[in-house]
Amino acid sequence: MKKTIIASLIGAAFTTPIYAADAVNFNDIIVTASRTPQTREAPVADVSVIDAEEIQRAGQSTLVEILARQPGIEVTSSGGAGTISSIFMRGTNSGHVVILIDGLRIDSATLGSVALENLPVAQIQSIEILRGPASSLYGQDAIGGVIQIFTKKGSGDIKFNANLGYGRYNTKRADAGVSGGIGDTRFALNVSSLNTHSFSSIDTQNSNYNDDDANRNLAFSGNVSHQIENGHEVGVQFFHTDGRVHFDNRFNGSNFDSRSDSKQYSFALFSNNQFTDVWLSKARIGQGADESVTFDEFSTAGGDLYKTKQLQLSWQNDFKLPVGTLTLLYDGLFQKVRSNSVSYSTKARDNDGFVASYLLDYDAHSLQLSARHDHNSQFGRHNTGNIGYGYKLNQNWRLTAGYGTAFKAPAFNELYWPYTDYGFGFSYGGNPNLAPEKSRNFETSARFQDEDTTATITAFHNRIDNLIGLNNLAAAQPVNINQATINGLSVTANQRLGNFNLSGSVDFQSPKDDKTDKLLVRRANRHASANVSYTWGDWRIGAESIASSKRYNDPANTKSMSGYALLNATVDYKLSQDWSIQARANNILDKKYALGLDFGGEAYNTPRANLFVNIRYQPE
Repeated sequence: MKKTIIASLIGAAFTTPIYAADAVNFNDIIVTASRTPQTREAPVADVSVIDAEEIQRAGQSTLVEILARQPGIEVTSSGGAGTISSIFMRGTNSGHVVILIDGLRIDSATLGSVALENLPVAQIQSIEILRGPASSLYGQDAIGGVIQIFTKKGSGDIKFNANLGYGRYNTKRADAGVSGGIGDTRFALNVSSLNTHSFSSIDTQNSNYNDDDANRNLAFSGNVSHQIENGHEVGVQFFHTDGRVHFDNRFNGSNFDSRSDSKQYSFALFSNNQFTDVWLSKARIGQGADESVTFDEFSTAGGDLYKTKQLQLSWQNDFKLPVGTLTLLYDGLFQKVRSNSVSYSTKARDNDGFVASYLLDYDAHSLQLSARHDHNSQFGRHNTGNIGYGYKLNQNWRLTAGYGTAFKAPAFNELYWPYTDYGFGFSYGGNPNLAPEKSRNFETSARFQDEDTTATITAFHNRIDNLIGLNNLAAAQPVNINQATINGLSVTANQRLGNFNLSGSVDFQSPKDDKTDKLLVRRANRHASANVSYTWGDWRIGAESIASSKRYNDPANTKSMSGYALLNATVDYKLSQDWSIQARANNILDKKYALGLDFGGEAYNTPRANLFVNIRYQPE
């Protein structure tokens, strides 16, 4: 497992604020851009939303595959469903994105990333994507942006829902839930399962690992909130996902059936209190955890365990001023790690974050200011800030500009992994003197919106210093040696023409290492997506395409991965008011492409042409 770990080394004033728990129930409200509820068109920042309808149309698609269709996001994977996957936002590293589940972190502090492959789509109600530096709001790691996942919530009458589907690779999906309200209490409970035989992770003729690498996942989530009286609400939320995936390990000397058991879970208590007409308090205490146990030829008895627990405390206070809204926030993060196979010299670190932000919408002007001070027990003090301004030229056109700083804290494996000689001339050890990676980003955009059309063009320049890399590939140790500059241009558009809806995005970027002038690993200069759909009565027919230019699997840009273009299609038919059936065909042209190479230079497999059909019961 140690070799596996090393191999994987991201009005004049607002009306009275509303609860974040309420906000995610409305399609026109988002909270991630400022940590306070805003209408979709209000943020100065670059934000997009994946709503429940788009998630339902995803069929058996993984969370990573759904994110790959969004502007500014590239993905990589090491095989089929459940295998290690990651995303790159605006060309930054995979650990440069903060990923939240209902406001809580569930990442691995040892790896410095989130097990996206183990987060089931069936539990998700909506996803908000904030592109650009966000450490001044969310603290460490938000160099590329923030992705916040909201699980399903309840309101109104009590309703049951269910979904059952089957597809290629013997993929079976089933999920069910109940949600609603009784008096002043709202609740939701959802459970989902996914089982698939999948396919071999590596495209190889080696009989030791040319087999199907199956994946199964069982997950549940829930929440209960109660309005004590008008303006005062308390509640509890929880999320749990448990998966097993088989994978191909080149380091095995035989046909050992390597596998990994992975769990991510979170729970929290919260209280939202409108103490006065101008003061809204939101307090929460919660914990997020990541746990993995890997079994291969090199594992300890019972498997190699790596576990992260993160206690999280927050107290946010929104003050409605005569002009604008002021937010003051304490954001505490207390991390602990544990392993039965690695002895970390340091097993815990704490971070206290203090945030002040200001939002203003006045006439044609929008302003967002935020500043944050972090005090970390490992790397000391760090300050970040962000300023964004928007000006509405007329009813349809708006210009924005912003500048922000961000940082990434080194992972425990980079800091405290004990020196280990693996033989074959290769060794690795952590470096406790690593400094955080830092970034400075400037961006500007022009946005158009009318009743049937939206379009945005965004240009950005991001300079990242103190990038962590290995000093060499033999006696390897992480050091702050690299700098990167990422210049980019992103264009997105959506057009409604009668029963047709067309949307798409294209990203041009140059994510390069300043020292070598080479592309950063597994990132492309160009990637794009397009979608067209037609609605006719109870039918909805859609087609989508995803494309990317050439990428490289190594810093020297010698191991290339060809560009690719994929075509997918969906058909939905509403059987009745509450019942519907859907078919989704992915990679219709049966393209063979790669999102990553293993250490022997062989490509990780990706899904070939496949069909998934499901039936859904969803009362309106």
